[in-house]
Amino acid sequence: MLSNHYPITAVKDIIGAGGTIVKEDTISVLLTDSRRITNAAEGLFFALSGRRNGHEFIAEAYAAGVRNFVVKHHTDIKMPGANFLLVDDVLAALQKLAAYHRSRFKLEVIGITGSNGKTIVKEWLYQLLTPDKNTVRNPKSYNSQIGVPLSVWQINGNDELGIFEAGISTVNEMDKLEAIIKPSIGVLTHIGPAHDEGFESRRQKVLEKLKLFRHSRLLVHNYDQLTGYEKDIPVKERFTWSTKFKQADLYVFTETVIRRNFYLRAIFREKEIECLIPFMDEASVENAIVCWATMLAMGYSPAAADDRIERLNQVSMRLELKNGINNCSVIDDSYNSDVQSLEIALNFLNQQNQHPKRTLILSDIYQSGLQDDILYRQVADMIETKGINKFIGVGEALDRYRDSFNVPEKYFYPDTNTLLQRLKELKLDNETILIKGSRSFEFERISQALALKAHETILEISLNALLNNLNFYRAKLKPGVKVMAMVKAFSYGSGTFEVANMLQYNKVDYLAVAYIDEGVALRTGGITLPVMVLNPESSAFDKLVENKLEPEIFSFELLDEFVRYAQTTGLSNFPVHIKIDTGMHRLGFEEHDIDILCDLLEENKYIRVQSVFSHLVASDAEEHDEFTQKQISTFERAYKKIERALGYKFIKHIANTSGITRWPQAQFDMVRLGIGLYGIDTALPQGAGGLQPVATLKTSVSQVRKVQANDTIGYNRNGKLANGGKIATVRIGYADGYLRAFGNGVGKMLVNGEYAPTVGNISMDMCTLDVSNIDVREGDEVIVFNEELRIEELAQEIGTIPYEILTNVSQRVKRVYFYE
Repeated sequence: MLSNHYPITAVKDIIGAGGTIVKEDTISVLLTDSRRITNAAEGLFFALSGRRNGHEFIAEAYAAGVRNFVVKHHTDIKMPGANFLLVDDVLAALQKLAAYHRSRFKLEVIGITGSNGKTIVKEWLYQLLTPDKNTVRNPKSYNSQIGVPLSVWQINGNDELGIFEAGISTVNEMDKLEAIIKPSIGVLTHIGPAHDEGFESRRQKVLEKLKLFRHSRLLVHNYDQLTGYEKDIPVKERFTWSTKFKQADLYVFTETVIRRNFYLRAIFREKEIECLIPFMDEASVENAIVCWATMLAMGYSPAAADDRIERLNQVSMRLELKNGINNCSVIDDSYNSDVQSLEIALNFLNQQNQHPKRTLILSDIYQSGLQDDILYRQVADMIETKGINKFIGVGEALDRYRDSFNVPEKYFYPDTNTLLQRLKELKLDNETILIKGSRSFEFERISQALALKAHETILEISLNALLNNLNFYRAKLKPGVKVMAMVKAFSYGSGTFEVANMLQYNKVDYLAVAYIDEGVALRTGGITLPVMVLNPESSAFDKLVENKLEPEIFSFELLDEFVRYAQTTGLSNFPVHIKIDTGMHRLGFEEHDIDILCDLLEENKYIRVQSVFSHLVASDAEEHDEFTQKQISTFERAYKKIERALGYKFIKHIANTSGITRWPQAQFDMVRLGIGLYGIDTALPQGAGGLQPVATLKTSVSQVRKVQANDTIGYNRNGKLANGGKIATVRIGYADGYLRAFGNGVGKMLVNGEYAPTVGNISMDMCTLDVSNIDVREGDEVIVFNEELRIEELAQEIGTIPYEILTNVSQRVKRVYFYE
């Protein structure tokens, strides 16, 4: 089987390098960043010269264990046992090695370029085509002169299809990428103004991009955008699509919105076909049509293409939300700055309601394709429209156009260093701060200065996955059915206002919490949605009413207490939710109580029934389906009797997460979505149905040490390695929520992609792992659970349920929220 393992002597010959091989090594990993060293023993470090000179970091890479380097000149640092390959151009050597590697494989390769949509189309084609073929693609947006060779290096003998995107910013770049990718199928995405400034004209840019397809047998493109380029297209066979011209191979002639989806109809091979696209924005629709055209061009049937495209998952840019100093929240987008992504980030900023003030820290914007006066006028208008309270501009261009910005507070600095030196004068306090900058401004330094320093164990929450899961269940609802999202128990351990803000922005109908103080926290965080309190306490009725929270009434005693409180305080028609016990036997009025309950509710001017609901006991378990049906029937009898007595309509709900997926007849007026929001539904096969895990719990290695066969590890001397070995102490313990039941080999974690079992007892603040066969160093990241090592697996290991694993994560564990 062909692989990417090469003797260092072979690498030397491939790239035509000088230098002396002092030690024969095998190379399997290409390294370009000394901060991100993996598998150092088989790594080849390329000392690239860009914004920083890679030769300055050779010593750091050597200290990390790297012994093979490609350099432009010798280094004076003494490095015994290291091989140095001398070349005239380090980047060219990297590209030459990747091109050679690519040439060894006969797989089909799709090459993607364009101004916009490259990464989205690449990721979506990966989703669409991977079920049929082993597929390799660029990680993230690795489409540059460095990113492409690193991506192509991933090809191995198992791969049947490659999907690689190529990005350029000026002339004479695409030839190099074409030699590496060598696509047999070309895909041209949207052509727009991005990177126009690197070319003499739009035509020159298009011609440069077309070089990627020089040796392709097929090109898929928008018919409209290559009008006038017919003689310049280097591909004989073309598949075109259009929304304007009937002569295109795929003529999309109508678009209709159906339940937050785009329904497209088109003519293909003289027949009408259709496609449902699960997105609403214009860019996503165009990118999806590109994927549709590509699948048809590759021979997929219209039915198969439609079926797969309908199940596409969104791919977007990633924003990081974290706690900041002085009671601030920080949205970190330190590496990406353009008009389109700025608007996305500002929209996310506007979702945040936890602070009274919204602040934007923005750098100069590069590669916009617009003249500066037009660009910054657009930016200023956008900022004003989004209601920014404080604007902090960094860069010479923003300073020149400072008068364009009509913001209550505004500050301008020539560079990042100056801003950091004068940070205190900004008096940042109790505000949501968006940090948005081009990479060269190194805004990550600002993010580090503003972020609240915390325990290194982190729970990462993907708000995109949360939204995906919300939409997954929404798609199963009948028209008009409302959604109540359960955010009790700190949103199942995932956060309070951070999760609630996303749910509110995406227009769920209700939130539910367990206790009044949880509801008060939501109101303090700016949440205005109706909130039901499942277990209200009479001692806090004043807080409940003050914060416009709505109590669940589950007993005659509680009903009497709340009515007396309403009488005393002068309340009338206050919304309440009546709980019916249909078989849970935990809280609620039983069926024989309904007649008396109706007498008490009828013509009661102090309260108004907002909803009547119950709780399914085993909606996920097929063996209890008869009992579930009995619950539903009991509930129907109860709410109908109450509705007749009251003489008005109210919301009816009984279905929980598993009830949504298994009992559509129980949707009634509203459903209560709980653990399914967080990617877990025991009624579905693991990983099935489009749910995405929301949470990733990660920590880091504090220390690595060798132990002998007779050594004991941890409290009570319970831990041992029979033959001795190597252990890693990691920064998580039972005080963080990693239960003691995981000790002594029951639990395992992911260390550098490898499973490492626990050794010995779990301590309060740390535990130890057996890493005898893993290359690991202090500071390395350790995954406790994620989409690979799933919460469901951890629960099975200790005989519990996923709820307990997720909600048990301690409050001292730092939460970081990602939005793409």
